[in-house]
Amino acid sequence: MHIDLSLPKSPTGIQGLDEVTGGGLPTGRPTLICGGAGCGKTLLSIEFLVRGAMQFNEPGVFMMFEENASELSSNVQSLGFNLDQLVTEKKILLDYVNLEPSEIDETGDYDLEGLFIRLGYAIDCIGAKRVVLDTVEALFSGLSNEAILRAELRRLFRWLKDRGMTAIITGEKGEASISRYGLEEYVADCVIVLDHRVSDHISTRRLRVLKYRGSAHGLNEYPFIIGKNGFSVLPITSLQLDHQASSECASTGIKQLDEMLGGKGVYRGSSTLVSGSSGTGKSSVAAKFCETACRNGERTLLFAYEESRAQIIRNMRSIGIDLEPWIIKNLLEIHCSRPTLYGLEQHLVMIHDIVHAFRPSVVVVDPISNLLIQRDENEIKPMLMRLIDFLKHHQITSIFNSLTSPETTAESSQVGISSLMDTWLLLRNIEFNGERTRTIQVVKSRGVASSNRVREFVMNNNGIEIVQVYFDGREVLTGSVRQAQEEQQRSKDELRRLKHERKLHRLISKQKAITAQITSLQAKDEALAAEMNNTTAQQKQT
Repeated sequence: MHIDLSLPKSPTGIQGLDEVTGGGLPTGRPTLICGGAGCGKTLLSIEFLVRGAMQFNEPGVFMMFEENASELSSNVQSLGFNLDQLVTEKKILLDYVNLEPSEIDETGDYDLEGLFIRLGYAIDCIGAKRVVLDTVEALFSGLSNEAILRAELRRLFRWLKDRGMTAIITGEKGEASISRYGLEEYVADCVIVLDHRVSDHISTRRLRVLKYRGSAHGLNEYPFIIGKNGFSVLPITSLQLDHQASSECASTGIKQLDEMLGGKGVYRGSSTLVSGSSGTGKSSVAAKFCETACRNGERTLLFAYEESRAQIIRNMRSIGIDLEPWIIKNLLEIHCSRPTLYGLEQHLVMIHDIVHAFRPSVVVVDPISNLLIQRDENEIKPMLMRLIDFLKHHQITSIFNSLTSPETTAESSQVGISSLMDTWLLLRNIEFNGERTRTIQVVKSRGVASSNRVREFVMNNNGIEIVQVYFDGREVLTGSVRQAQEEQQRSKDELRRLKHERKLHRLISKQKAITAQITSLQAKDEALAAEMNNTTAQQKQT
């Protein structure tokens, strides 16, 4: 996304959020973050301060009205943030203000002058550039005079502006408005709405920039997750087609398939879709690719959504693919989980984290179609788009298996992502003459002169083999028909060979007879010549 330089912005350091906001939050202006309970307002705010202090050398003040400093420090440890150390280094100041509604009722006319003095002192103590107030509802709890409330809200936002603070103020979502009091969103320069929804027993968090004065910004809802490394916003707008394209190829491990793909396999850093109905051999093809990559010394990740690791290892051994040695050598990791264990975004972030930790050269997802369970295709496609872009950006070769229904056409059942893939292998079961035959074809392979043939392939104890095309002059034969025809052809070839040998034997016999006759005649000729020479010599003596 284009970064608007006309308005000074303070980067948050939060993955994806700076892209959605076009560079960060408005510098020296207040931002309102509102949402329901459990949507992540406090965690987003504290990460804004922590990353500002650690990455951008901007100290920050976190003034809280609900939980104290020790509780906050304990809560954010799960994100890997050591607030106590930052407080000791005077990069962050935590200030807990205990507000009792009963005390507010006794005070009379309510104003924030005391808060301004306290907050100003905290800012001056560490030279703060960033401020967080959590939450505005707690600050005004117990105040029933709406006129005073609105006046003090405006005064609070104006005071933060006058001090040049890049501020975040958190607020709860109202019943009929964005915020509880219905005023905060109007006086704030930037408003970010967080939402935590549950659909079909699967929870999803989403973020939307409602407004941003003086700056362009992303207008859509963006899913986000809260993981062990903090916030991660997943904007579709972050997908830039600027990844490198390698000219080096990686073998699939199946010699005949490499030949179908131009003789070398697939490009490194490319994405390959292997689709087919149940029992066509998708997992076996992917496992062979994994084994070949590990044999070449490349680290490989396999994400499985149907079988356990032990089951995968056992099943692959039946076709001569032994994955366990590569696991022991730390060249292969297999991560198995049910698709319903996490939401789509959590699956994506889990893959991100594992890829960053393991640093593989090859990633296999088997199958992506299982992620569609109880989910809308409009959600799965953007998620996979982000995953493909992430893997390509890191030059990781990826294999995605996809289960298709036998009743649907191949072109209409690929989760709508076949156009995103560089290579598409289509596997099918063909039932004919009382038997089932597996076939494979290359639907497309970008940048490769691939084969347009539909080939038969078999799996046995020796692995996966794509058999040669057998053409009887009218059609391509497969299965037992091909085997019977090949046997008949071998019999014919054997008969021709025997006939040729008999004919050759007769010719050799004749050749030997003629050679014997020639030898006999030569002997007679030599004897006659000798007799003539003897007669001539006797005549000369007389």
